[in-house]
Amino acid sequence: MTNILADFNATQLFLVGLLFIWTGFVRSGLGFGGAALGLPLMLFLYNQPLFWLPIIGTHLLFFSALTLRTRIDNVDWVYLRHASLFIIPTTLIGVFGLITLPTEWLLIFIYAVALGYGLMWALNLSISSEKNWSDRLLLALGGYVAGTSLTGGPLMVAVAMKNVAPDQLRNTLYVLWFTLVTIKMSTFVVLGLELHLLTALTLLPIAAIGHMTGLKFHDVILENDQRYKQVIGGILVLISGLGLANVWT
Repeated sequence: MTNILADFNATQLFLVGLLFIWTGFVRSGLGFGGAALGLPLMLFLYNQPLFWLPIIGTHLLFFSALTLRTRIDNVDWVYLRHASLFIIPTTLIGVFGLITLPTEWLLIFIYAVALGYGLMWALNLSISSEKNWSDRLLLALGGYVAGTSLTGGPLMVAVAMKNVAPDQLRNTLYVLWFTLVTIKMSTFVVLGLELHLLTALTLLPIAAIGHMTGLKFHDVILENDQRYKQVIGGILVLISGLGLANVWT
């Protein structure tokens, strides 16, 4: 079991700590988006998705289980079962793509998805669907993106928000994320890929700072959701644009 962080210098380690505080904050504050808003930044420090994704996955499993421990009775299980029919098959396809595609292609895919989210949030646009077929398409596409990079949350949330009561939304999403990440991590184990558990455990207390802060500010973030997303969207556009330029040069 290796700890790649041992090769990082002090500045890089400091930035890693800030990024995992940030992902923890976003994940618990919004209920989604930790990977979408964190992974593009992490790739600037070390451009290997298969290093960061198992760490993010381990943290998501831990914190979602911790959050659901007292909230599992407030989950929309009917909607979850329905959505899973469209999400899980494409998630499996996405995991296969993550494992088989060249790293450069994965980097382009991750930055392109992040750029799309950033533009959407910065311009105050929203993903909407009025038809059953388009709902299913968004869920399937979100599952594929989640399987490939864990950044498919916003696509699936766009459908869930209109089908799940607000007081059940975050808990229902947490169960969904837990299920998808379990599939992803299990596939890694079966294929013998390293999960970087030592690194994940090392960063867990740091991510906990962001997680606890996000829980406290959850209601405040939701009240200022539009402004919050516009600011973050602008930053995400800049980061993703730089990332794509770096890959292509």
